[in-house]
Amino acid sequence: MRTTRWVGAAVVLAGAGWAAGRIARGPARVDIRAFDPDEVARLETAMWRSYYDRRRLPLFGQLVALLRGQFQLSPARSLALAYLAAKAAAVFQVGRDHADYQRALPYLERYYAAILAVSEAPFDAAEVARLELDWWVVHREASGELERALAALAAALYRVPAGRLTVHAERRAEAMTLRDQRTREPGGVAEADWERIEALLRLAWRSLAAEVRAGEPAR
Repeated sequence: MRTTRWVGAAVVLAGAGWAAGRIARGPARVDIRAFDPDEVARLETAMWRSYYDRRRLPLFGQLVALLRGQFQLSPARSLALAYLAAKAAAVFQVGRDHADYQRALPYLERYYAAILAVSEAPFDAAEVARLELDWWVVHREASGELERALAALAAALYRVPAGRLTVHAERRAEAMTLRDQRTREPGGVAEADWERIEALLRLAWRSLAAEVRAGEPAR
């Protein structure tokens, strides 16, 4: 995020050492492919709103709830992973070039390795972490590759061919673009804009959920 102060709130709630200890334990396996797309869309919208309003504690709580809803994680594990996600975002935010951005990668690798440790469905955690960072960079640099980057991430995580994720990537990228454009305009993001953003995200996550349910993971 723009500053590292909200990560301090994450540390108060989770704590770096405590988080690492919780992640190291072996909870029951979960099906990360079974998520509620409407709830994910609602929480993602709420997170964006909290970020732009600089409400850091609500933002952290929403991140925890998103992790629980999207990946079926326990409350304790969600707290631990929220810390890693917050730390990765903070490190990335203050970066000025690609070398700086790479400093966020170890946190993302730990984040996805912890998800892999409880996931029934296998995926390449290191590759997914790299693709997560890739779309962050693409989004910041406005290179025109956002849809590709979003599709590649979802494909690697949920093991669905990227060619089937066009709708998911297009709608999520559209929501991001709308948010970015409105924040640069006088008055910022209006309530009607947030409603449109949530509607776009709902379409994006519903499309992904449908593709995930449509067949077995790609081999």
